Amino acid sequence: MTDNEHEIEQPDERVPKRVIGTPAPGTSMLGAAQAQEDVDQDVPGVTLQDEAKARKAEKIVALCFVITFFAAIAFIISYVYFQVGSPEATGTSNLALGSSLTVAILALAIGIVVWVRQIMPKYSLVQERHTMASDEEDRDVVADTFVRGANESGFVKRKLLRRTLLLAAAPLGLVPLVLLRDLDNSKMAGANFHKELRHTVWGEKNKEGKPLRLVVEGTGQPIRAADFNSPGGILSVVPEGYEHDLTALAKATLILIKFRPAEIKAGTNKNWTHDGIVAYSKICTHVGCPAALYEQTTHHILCPCHQSTFDAADGAKVIFGPAARPLPQLPITVDAEGYLVATGDFNVPVGPSYWERGDAEAEARAKGGHA
Repeated sequence: MTDNEHEIEQPDERVPKRVIGTPAPGTSMLGAAQAQEDVDQDVPGVTLQDEAKARKAEKIVALCFVITFFAAIAFIISYVYFQVGSPEATGTSNLALGSSLTVAILALAIGIVVWVRQIMPKYSLVQERHTMASDEEDRDVVADTFVRGANESGFVKRKLLRRTLLLAAAPLGLVPLVLLRDLDNSKMAGANFHKELRHTVWGEKNKEGKPLRLVVEGTGQPIRAADFNSPGGILSVVPEGYEHDLTALAKATLILIKFRPAEIKAGTNKNWTHDGIVAYSKICTHVGCPAALYEQTTHHILCPCHQSTFDAADGAKVIFGPAARPLPQLPITVDAEGYLVATGDFNVPVGPSYWERGDAEAEARAKGGHA
């Protein structure tokens, strides 16, 4: 091979410039010039792409790789900027990280697909069945085919593709390191989550330092115990002062049920009731759907999502469905004006059982034991 056949020509007695992503001068395993001659030849079953369309596709691929680069940079910046520590902050962090990583991987995939479909030659070949053991000649053919395919991809010829691909891949190499680094932070954030999920606003006081009143969801009307005197009645209840706080309501919404004293069974904590009125969490312990359907004759609370059924007269115990534990009961009483108030928070986490399991595991780790 003569000097004028090399892709990059240099004057004599000068060190040849090295193009990033290509073999060193004089050691080109791909044989770029010879491969290009092979590509230009008419090969049966091989259809070369139109050069004008290939150049247009090259720009599209390059754009995709540039988008991948900036999206990967955005992923790293999002990891540094959006810190966790609360459900809202973690949600924002997950959205930023997930969106940027999705764009990076999607753009890279689109670029590679366009590269293969619109730049590389198309083959229409028939492969005959041969014995499993290949002879030396077949191995040489495979090696030549691999070398030719590498050159036909345009990696050596098309500098813009090569450089933008390397540009896109550079920050993506740091993504696994970022994710591994995040494992330690997730443990700390998990401990905060377990603590926050275990408690609701029912354990807090109002501005006057008094227990929170139970108010009707939607109207905000406080509930006087004397007015809620019809057995079988049911109300959806929220804490006073948090009627529009969606974060608080996600854990603190209640269902209030009126029983005759004789109907209340042993599973219900009677010390947490008032005049036959019982308050249960409205959040199903399966996956957190609102368990708000009530059958008065059987005292059954039904979750419409997966048909978990709870016995309201017996501590909201599970009698059917996938839920693993009863609906938590809230301790209630009346204030000096006769309005229903909470005397404290739930004694167990509300909602899906995995919250409680996670909290128990965190406490066990803190004590050096096992959940």
